[in-house]
Amino acid sequence: MDVWSSLMDGFATALTPMNFLYAMIGVILGTAVGVLPGLGPAMTVALLLPVTYALEPTSAFIMFAGIYYGGMYGGSTTSILLNTPGESSSVVTAIEGNKMAKAGRAAQALATAAIGSFVAGTIGTALLAVCAPIVVKFAVSLGAPSYFAIMMLALLAVTAVLGSSRLRGFASLGLGLAIGLVGMDSVTGQRRLTFGQPLLADGLDIVVVAVAIFAVGEALWVAAHLRRTPLHAIPVGQPWMGRSDWKRSWKPWLRGTAFGFPFGALPAGGAEIPTFLSYVTEKRLSKHPEEFGKGAIEGVAGPEAANNAAAAGTLTPMLALGLPTNATAAVMLAAFTSYGIQPGPQLFESQGPLVWALIASLFIGNLLLLIINLPLAPLWAKLLQLPRPYLYAGILFFATLGAYSVNLQAFDLVILLILGALGFMMRRFGLPVLPLILGVILGPRIEGQLRKTLQLSAGDPAGLLGEPIAVGIYVIIAVILLWPFAFKLIRRNTPVAAPAGGAAALAREADDAVHSNHDAVYSDHKEQP
Repeated sequence: MDVWSSLMDGFATALTPMNFLYAMIGVILGTAVGVLPGLGPAMTVALLLPVTYALEPTSAFIMFAGIYYGGMYGGSTTSILLNTPGESSSVVTAIEGNKMAKAGRAAQALATAAIGSFVAGTIGTALLAVCAPIVVKFAVSLGAPSYFAIMMLALLAVTAVLGSSRLRGFASLGLGLAIGLVGMDSVTGQRRLTFGQPLLADGLDIVVVAVAIFAVGEALWVAAHLRRTPLHAIPVGQPWMGRSDWKRSWKPWLRGTAFGFPFGALPAGGAEIPTFLSYVTEKRLSKHPEEFGKGAIEGVAGPEAANNAAAAGTLTPMLALGLPTNATAAVMLAAFTSYGIQPGPQLFESQGPLVWALIASLFIGNLLLLIINLPLAPLWAKLLQLPRPYLYAGILFFATLGAYSVNLQAFDLVILLILGALGFMMRRFGLPVLPLILGVILGPRIEGQLRKTLQLSAGDPAGLLGEPIAVGIYVIIAVILLWPFAFKLIRRNTPVAAPAGGAAALAREADDAVHSNHDAVYSDHKEQP
């Protein structure tokens, strides 16, 4: 069955009255939670994951798709009106978006972000529908050595490039791998890290882990710095764009999409790099470069499109290979595993109707976001006035309710509290969260592929190099791990004279803008967290 007919069958499933209602509920819930200060898409998805538990799998994932895209959309509202990005990929949007809002152009900033998200999300989802089956055809030809190498690449690449310290990244990864070991060995039946507790024999539920690390850890972190001061969002009227705004935005939307999708589909690509590249490109190509740093609409349109196109790109390796490339995709992978569904090359064969209904619902949710959220933008702005104590008390309540609903065991609440404290300590010491989540999810799967490889080679480690693709991937891993040391050595031995006004200077200027915006956000949080 070709892509077009499969997609049409997916639309037939997703457009049934009940599934369409779930898509609408997911979009509204995702936006409402994602728009709140400090809550990024990953935390939104983790917090609302238990909401889908009582549903039939297809309906649950249709609702989940709405939550996913709604959470991505909501982050732009917070960045523009409060200069408070929910995650690092929204920082570039906040640079020009908040300046536009302070200049009385909040309506235009929200409109270009919303329409850019729709354009990029639609194109990105179309590319997902075309590319995922191609990736699947390639993936089914791979053996255990190649799968092990690919998973190691995803794990090490994300860990090595995330954050300012590799040591912290690998420390977080080690914690995740340790959590993933809890439970019974699938081959020997040996209990590992259960400490004599029978309820740990089946391992830790990934939903409980995700909710604890993201939601509870964030709530405890904010509570530790809390003052009873409401956030003051900039008032916004009905979002709209004039003819000049349309003329200046449509090209950045397309360029941002071209940057975002490929990076989203790559291990360790993420959305940070394409949003940065989009910002630098728009500043270079703009006919109004003097407006950058003061509220240029291109600086909102391009990065926001890149951000949402990257979101669609992350679903390609997640569905086709079972490899999450960012925190949100990792939580979505947890949703699949909680239903006993394993993403990967066999997913399109074993769960074809579900997958194509999910992809079709991404198109539907993307359109619903545009139709619903443009009129509701003033309402979302009022949500930002919620006092932080009420907001995070609600988050803790729903996180606790959601964790308990997974297995209906009070023991899960103890695990939730312990892992929530771990999430708090990770934020306290600057450990990134994503490597931990990837370690929990991919650790057992990497172990399984390693054992399968060694069984096929009768225990000979050379079996890990038994396929050409595996060898090539190990070379890439070596480059990723050794490149920073080589780069430092080259810089030490080569004097660099950057040309003024050149591409290097422009990139440095954009990087300074990002860091200054980080500092402004951090200062705002210290004054009224």
